[in-house]
Amino acid sequence: MKYVVQRLKRFCGYIAGFVFFVGGLLKLVDPVGAGLVMDSYFDFLHLGFLSPLAKFIGVVFALVETVAGAALITGVWRKVSGLIALSLQVFFTILTALLVIFKPEMDCGCFGEAVEMTHMQTFLKNILLLVLLLAYTLPLKYLGKPKKKKYVSFGVVTVSVVAFAVYSWLYIPMVDFTDYKPGVQLQAVESDSQGDMYEAVFVYEKDGESQEFDLEHLPDSTWTFVEAKTRMKDGVSERIPLSITDADGQYRDELAADGRVMLISVYDTDAKPAFWKKTAEELRLVEQFGFTPLLLIAPSSEDIIPSLAEADQTDILKWVYFSDYKTIITLNRSNGGMTYLNDGTIIRKWARRALPVESELKELSESDSFETEIDTATSRSLTFQGFLLYVFAIMLLL
Repeated sequence: MKYVVQRLKRFCGYIAGFVFFVGGLLKLVDPVGAGLVMDSYFDFLHLGFLSPLAKFIGVVFALVETVAGAALITGVWRKVSGLIALSLQVFFTILTALLVIFKPEMDCGCFGEAVEMTHMQTFLKNILLLVLLLAYTLPLKYLGKPKKKKYVSFGVVTVSVVAFAVYSWLYIPMVDFTDYKPGVQLQAVESDSQGDMYEAVFVYEKDGESQEFDLEHLPDSTWTFVEAKTRMKDGVSERIPLSITDADGQYRDELAADGRVMLISVYDTDAKPAFWKKTAEELRLVEQFGFTPLLLIAPSSEDIIPSLAEADQTDILKWVYFSDYKTIITLNRSNGGMTYLNDGTIIRKWARRALPVESELKELSESDSFETEIDTATSRSLTFQGFLLYVFAIMLLL
């Protein structure tokens, strides 16, 4: 009987740990998004004074959640990890109960941008997890003990997760779950109308059979690429386009939907002269290689003219356009990051600290944009999937 109880408890721990681990990791992959969600919670709880720390606190919470999930899966320090996870789940359940009661216009952010859930769905999910964790922790005397090697696997996974979090903090998300992910085609619009959001579709052939694939489900090397085209995303009718405006307030979305465009987006213009100098140098560089340079900032930002004048870079004002803060920070998570578009299709993104150099720009200017999109999306997606397989193999097999 004791053996059966222990097995049931471990099963509950595995399930709860899996949800904790995946939920935390999907937030760690996008620290800026985690910060935005945390900022929404601060507004909801009237804790606006914590907003400057939203990104840091969001990452810390996600890291704790991920490590707690790893502890549950590996079964190390079962009493302590079980009580910590249970305490976190009680907090999450109370918080989502408040969301159900007051119905604020916000997303719970339980799985980052990857999965959107209503407040009631989130609450029910948390109730289920709470039941699983109660079954796992109570009574504590039947939790049993793990094999010693599990402490090694837990340590390896924890170090790997921390390294993953540091990478995500320094660069753009390894996998993009936003509306403006690579492969999406932005429709140029006029006035304040909204455009439909499309995604790229790739046609492959094998044994005389043709089949369509999206970026997230590309086939293996035994298939032959035929062509690329676009289609409306499933379940999507109208989405917010970039809504680029000039200094006079006129919509200029066609600028991002015509030809090869390199767009640097800055959602925080409170930057030092060195920031603007590097931005100006990059814009001039992309123009040399035949790309259309654009600098997109939020219209509510302070006048950047003094900053550009201080950096002696006022000549780039001809490339300055405006959009809202949410759109800019969604387009590229890095402040001052670059986004490559070809005829309105998002091809690739770079973080501020990894902007393309001359050799890369030369290669991009000579390469087919769809091939660039496929190669980049595939490599980043496979890297993320490989990381997931690696950490789960360590936790479950070591």
